[in-house]
Amino acid sequence: MVQKKNFQPNKFKNNKNKTQGKGKFDTKNKPSHSTNFKKNSHKKGKGLCHVCGDPNHWAPNCPNRFEEHGHEKSGKSSNVIIGDTDMKESRKMFSDIIGGLIGARLKGSVVLTRKNALDFNDLGATIIDSVTEFLGRGVTCQLISSTVVDSNNGNRGKVGAEASLEQWITSLPLITVGDSKFSVTFDWAVDKLGVPGAIIVKNNHASEFFLKTITLDDVPGHGAVVFVANSWVYPQDMYRYNRVFFANNSDFLGYTLKALVEGIIPAIRTYVDLSPGEFDSFADILKLYEGGIKLPNIPALEEMRKRFPLELVKDLIPMGGDYLLKLPKPQVIKEDEIAWMTDEEFAREILAGVNPMMITRVTEFPPKSTLDPSQYGDHTSTITEAHIGNSLEGLTAQQAMASNRLYILDHHDNMMPYLVRLNNLDDTFLYATRTLFFLRGDGTLAPVAIELSTPLLQGGLTTAKSTVYTPASTGVEAWIWQLAKAYVCANDYGYHQLVSHWLNTHAVMEPFIIATNRQLSVTHPVHKLLQPHYRDTMNINSRARELLINAGGVIELTVFQRKYATEMSSVTYKDWNFNEQALPDDLIKRGMAVPDPSSPHKVRLLLEDYPYAVDGLAIWTVIERWVTEYLAIYYTSDSVLQGDVELQAWWKEVRDVGHGDLKDAAWWPEMKTVAELVKACTTIIWTGSALHAAVNFGQYPYAGYHPNKPSASRRPMPEPGTEEYAMLAREPEKVFIHTITNQVQAIIGISLLEILSKHSSDEIYLGQRDTPEWTSDAKALEAFKRFGTRLEGIESEVVALNGNPQLKNRNGPVKFPYMLLYPNTSDHNGDATGLTARGIPNSISI
Repeated sequence: MVQKKNFQPNKFKNNKNKTQGKGKFDTKNKPSHSTNFKKNSHKKGKGLCHVCGDPNHWAPNCPNRFEEHGHEKSGKSSNVIIGDTDMKESRKMFSDIIGGLIGARLKGSVVLTRKNALDFNDLGATIIDSVTEFLGRGVTCQLISSTVVDSNNGNRGKVGAEASLEQWITSLPLITVGDSKFSVTFDWAVDKLGVPGAIIVKNNHASEFFLKTITLDDVPGHGAVVFVANSWVYPQDMYRYNRVFFANNSDFLGYTLKALVEGIIPAIRTYVDLSPGEFDSFADILKLYEGGIKLPNIPALEEMRKRFPLELVKDLIPMGGDYLLKLPKPQVIKEDEIAWMTDEEFAREILAGVNPMMITRVTEFPPKSTLDPSQYGDHTSTITEAHIGNSLEGLTAQQAMASNRLYILDHHDNMMPYLVRLNNLDDTFLYATRTLFFLRGDGTLAPVAIELSTPLLQGGLTTAKSTVYTPASTGVEAWIWQLAKAYVCANDYGYHQLVSHWLNTHAVMEPFIIATNRQLSVTHPVHKLLQPHYRDTMNINSRARELLINAGGVIELTVFQRKYATEMSSVTYKDWNFNEQALPDDLIKRGMAVPDPSSPHKVRLLLEDYPYAVDGLAIWTVIERWVTEYLAIYYTSDSVLQGDVELQAWWKEVRDVGHGDLKDAAWWPEMKTVAELVKACTTIIWTGSALHAAVNFGQYPYAGYHPNKPSASRRPMPEPGTEEYAMLAREPEKVFIHTITNQVQAIIGISLLEILSKHSSDEIYLGQRDTPEWTSDAKALEAFKRFGTRLEGIESEVVALNGNPQLKNRNGPVKFPYMLLYPNTSDHNGDATGLTARGIPNSISI
């Protein structure tokens, strides 16, 4: 059996120096310093370093002389003779110490690939570059402030002093392969110059290099700042302008969220306090998009302008004292401002909206509950044949169920355990909802009944008091039906945010990310396969915990669960099943598909015009094929996989530590076969890319107009004979709007959704990589190229499906085509930036 030269599964078997997530290469085979000295000391001064054995530099210039084996770092004695340290290095060391004490220096690292590493034997370029370095020129960097302006330079960000890359010559042999890392130190006082947001890079060498990243290790009060370049930098005399690279977009997302929390939200609260009231009509709400609202000039906004990146503040609130909050018109009302109210659109969004993975096929009628009867009694649905008989195109309920035409959106069991506590909160009244749908002959769904339930405490049990509503199109009953749909949407919105979105994508990915970085070396093929799908996820999750899902944060302010929000997602996690995160398994579990070995996707949809499932299965299949082809290069048999100690340690940590609460579940794959690894990696990639895209980037397009997707409900359903019912007859829009999300919740909530639904300018989409040199394996590169080609083929298929008038669920009455699972692999220029409602990024980066 032939193994790939750059990966041997048993190589790492007894390795005690694994990377532990720090991106360092294995140092197991490094020769010890003392051994090198004893063996090679007679060659001192002849170009052979007695510290590391490198033939291309001398010991005083060795980059490893102060590393882990050196006595200068550890304070212990050593056999290594360092020699005379030159005066320049001594001054630098002293300056570093003083700079660190006064906080006026920032240390960082630069990762790049030199031209000779790519051309392999361009000796001339290396020699010329070395001469340039000796003459005091080389590669220089200058930081640009994102928070402090230079009044003498058009109020642009202040620019710091030039800093040179260190050890360009001594850290590399004449011919290198792969990435090189250099240190750099900036004279930069954060208290005076603020937070760096961009960096100028000048190449004074004779040849170009490929710049990958520049990282500032620890900016006081802000942590690491990363500039992702992935760009060629040519000699400076070839440019008429400076090459400028900006901080990683996730850091700007953090600024954006902070700006929202610390600036916009206080301004909105003040606005509401100064002009108390509510939206009273749909026309009032439309003013948010058509004219905007003028926010008061409060100190929080001025402080925001001083503290946050200039371009960000300019984007959020126009400069010059014009505090006008104007939001873009969401796609759901862009073509038709009232089509969202139709039953057809309400049902379509269950299949092609922002939470399309909740619908299930009815297999027993009436639907039953899974709540513990010893606590809750009998919660069987009260929907009967009499409620729906006239809406089933001549079928009985049993016939409709038997012919796979009866479906349900069931939030009853999710909501009921919380309703007693939730309905005791101020300005809150919620129901546990069940919505029954019938699949019509034209392939669309029609809602045929909605059951609204509240808890009823009797005999020591929390039973249910339920009312069933059916469609109506005229008079006050039409508005009663509209309100019933709004209560359903409020349930769905809250569950989407805390479970479908936060729990099932953001949170569950963390154990995989941590275990991958701890247990798999950076050269491991599974590490290389999965790492792009982890980009920025831990960072954005940290921001979310700090600013969004924290106690009293934006989520608790805007979503109906309020202070019980994280409790709901935590409790729901007990039912999480890794295998069921695979799309085909999920569809089968929900009864939306059945196994079919003859199908290209191995399953057959029972509801054929199901945009999320149709596009999702296409994406799933090409991901699975890519993973299969890639892993086959390295794992030629199950025994190879079983003998891969790193891989087995990785999976053990995922199961036993990362998802430790569920470690004893019988459904965990044993990771003994290549097929198990293929499915696991496919599921991880699907979760971090397509699943997150499906639940995230449609938030503002669908819920940015809150009557369509209210985040809360505040009043009970008006009953005949009451003043509320009479008011509904007189002022239906006002009663509807005063029942759902209040004004301050709505403005803050949709402002947040606008931020979260945007694609960044540096987005890396599925089928793309941040660098073409991610692997040197030609077979892997060819397989990845085929993956990208297949994804681009899906782009054409999605466009064609949306153009098919027979597929009515693709566009709906609102005329908004389903593009959330359009891969956007073909976009290599960052054209699809902002609120596009299309594109699948590689990872959860927002």
